[in-house]
Amino acid sequence: MNIDILIDAMERDGMEDWEAAHRIVQHWDTPEANWIHAYLHRKEGDTWNANYWYDRANRVMPGKSFEEEAEEIRNFLDNL
Repeated sequence: MNIDILIDAMERDGMEDWEAAHRIVQHWDTPEANWIHAYLHRKEGDTWNANYWYDRANRVMPGKSFEEEAEEIRNFLDNL
């Protein structure tokens, strides 16, 4: 998988284009893509679906703000 695709998804999210970000990540089944997928559903308010994707990413839904999680994801992707 090309990490640039996931970086693009996070950039779309940063531009408040949830649909485009979701369209990108829903086609990939990697821990990184699943984490972004989870974050997007949490941001959307769909906690059931978010929990499903956090589980697929081997993560737990965080108690931090959306902005803090987005920054954590971006930093993680930058270090891959």
